[in-house]
Amino acid sequence: VTPLSLGIETFGGLMNVLIPRNTTIPCKAGEMFTNVVGHQASLRISVLQGEREMAADNWRLGELVVPFTPAPKGQARVGVQFEIDANGILDVLVRDIASNQDHRIKIQRAVDVSDEAVEKMIADSIKHAFEDMRERTFAELRLKAEELLSALASAYAQLGEEISVEERGRLDDLAQAVRDALKAEAIEALKLAVVQLDEATQPLANQLLNKLSYS
Repeated sequence: VTPLSLGIETFGGLMNVLIPRNTTIPCKAGEMFTNVVGHQASLRISVLQGEREMAADNWRLGELVVPFTPAPKGQARVGVQFEIDANGILDVLVRDIASNQDHRIKIQRAVDVSDEAVEKMIADSIKHAFEDMRERTFAELRLKAEELLSALASAYAQLGEEISVEERGRLDDLAQAVRDALKAEAIEALKLAVVQLDEATQPLANQLLNKLSYS
């Protein structure tokens, strides 16, 4: 079985598990990912092993830089597949869906881990479980908040004076609440601020869609 979980680092420094700990080998698992940054020319795949929520707290087994077909944010797709054979060798396959090009690396030591190292990793994951989950929650909220703030700035630029002074003032106040919560790393305040800004910007999203449909 796999002594520890295997996965990759995703945007925001998070650990995304593809093969959980104690999975019987041989085994295979995969997932589809999209681009968080628009028009990027390459994608770095960091292969991780461990039980912690944040990538930096796990072990890096290898990296693969994949040439990437540039596309607007959220439109490019990359498939990542992990396959461990009966000998414990991990084959990492990354496919750019647009070009259908494959890139891969093989990692020999995916299951060859000492009992002592495994026990320490598991003990650390238990010891730091609360702070790890808090850090992960904040990282995910930060990504959502930054996405909303960027979308709001884009809507301002595209709609201009179509947004009333009163509405712009209300949105500015909500956006500032998000920034303040981000700066203070206040998770509960950030959750509320993100929800409120998300709801308040829905009419702008509809305006933009209508504008595009008539352009």
